[in-house]
Amino acid sequence: MTESTELSESTERLSKRVAQICACSRLEAERYIIGGWVTVDGVVIESPQHRVASSNIVSIDSKATLAAMTPITILANMNADDELPVPAITRSNHAADDVSDIRLEKQHFEHLNTTLPLQLGAGGLYILSQDARILRKLTEDTARIEQEYIVDVLGRETMPAHGMKQLNFALRIDGRTLPEAKVSWQNETKLRIAAKDLQEGQIAYMCEMVGLQLTAMKRIRVGSISMGKLATGQWRYLPLGQKF
Repeated sequence: MTESTELSESTERLSKRVAQICACSRLEAERYIIGGWVTVDGVVIESPQHRVASSNIVSIDSKATLAAMTPITILANMNADDELPVPAITRSNHAADDVSDIRLEKQHFEHLNTTLPLQLGAGGLYILSQDARILRKLTEDTARIEQEYIVDVLGRETMPAHGMKQLNFALRIDGRTLPEAKVSWQNETKLRIAAKDLQEGQIAYMCEMVGLQLTAMKRIRVGSISMGKLATGQWRYLPLGQKF
């Protein structure tokens, strides 16, 4: 008898063991496992195909439920230098101080859609969601949602005297007039820019038209949702019930 044959005879799929423990169907057992309710020797296992031996201790959380998962929204602090179009969302970079009270599940990393892209070259607040209502709002109401950026620039000393007034004035892009921006100095080299209906490349264009050299920018707020103290490269949940 080969070693592989012995292995197949001495182990079984985790879903089968859970179905026996819970006296439920194999499909329900898989839902418990995928939901992150099952541990093997104290370690959460989320793969129904995981094989266990008779010596393995399989436990099901006393709070386990088969209720349908509530769609979630993730807020990430994306690094401007990230090569990927979206930040990596994993257990390892989930913010330890997330106060949303949402229990992390493997399913939360699936079927995530993005909306309201960052300005080209920017980092900061990035939104991913499974919630069709949020995705629809951020898509259909883009023109009415204010976005706020912190922008690093050079050249303040040579900016024209009317430069700040010009930055706050409504721009015309592609034949239409955009809402007036709210621009102020945060310090000698940082601008705070808040604007609705923000167009691709708009912030870079605004800086260029008053002779400022843009060196970096970070989005810190979308609508009423602020990035807060979320560290670069980390993510947290949008608490259920909070709106943009």
